[in-house]
Amino acid sequence: MSQKDSKIILGIDPGTIVMGYGIVAVHGQKIQLLHMNVLKMNPKKDQHTRLEQIHRKVSELIIEFNPTTFAIEAPFFGKNVQSMLKLGRAQGVAIAAAIQAGLKVCEYSPKKVKQSITGNGNSDKEQVWQMLQRIVEIKEIPDYLDASDALAVAICHHYQSNSLVPAGKSAGKGWDDFIRQNAGRIKGL
Repeated sequence: MSQKDSKIILGIDPGTIVMGYGIVAVHGQKIQLLHMNVLKMNPKKDQHTRLEQIHRKVSELIIEFNPTTFAIEAPFFGKNVQSMLKLGRAQGVAIAAAIQAGLKVCEYSPKKVKQSITGNGNSDKEQVWQMLQRIVEIKEIPDYLDASDALAVAICHHYQSNSLVPAGKSAGKGWDDFIRQNAGRIKGL
């Protein structure tokens, strides 16, 4: 297998108290779990200290696992503006660490992540976890589902980056459209 076919994806589920992270290695179409866990922060610490912890942890993961890509879950829109602001800051700090390391950042909505893993954008965390167990063949249940959410973000990125329909192109209306949009990929019989 060529190096081109291999990649390491760092997935992040941002949070201000618990940040999930999952790292997978992809060799061709085989997905291997390298590490999955959470950074649990003390809610009594001030927000700036927790943001520094997020930056440090993401930077450490990048140094340790040398990912080729960084994927993060975009914050969902809630009613509590203060919570959204804090979550946006946590996400921004994680993204800054990735950019500082020279990684391309890809962002996915929670609905897109769920749809990529289960086929249903409205799946609950347990359904996502059950599918992840099948995909990467793991048995143990993590202490926090934030870790499995981050793993789902990493795998979502793999699925999205290997889509048969390149980004920016519509899926078309049939085989004729597919062949027209992918003429360079068609091999003679």
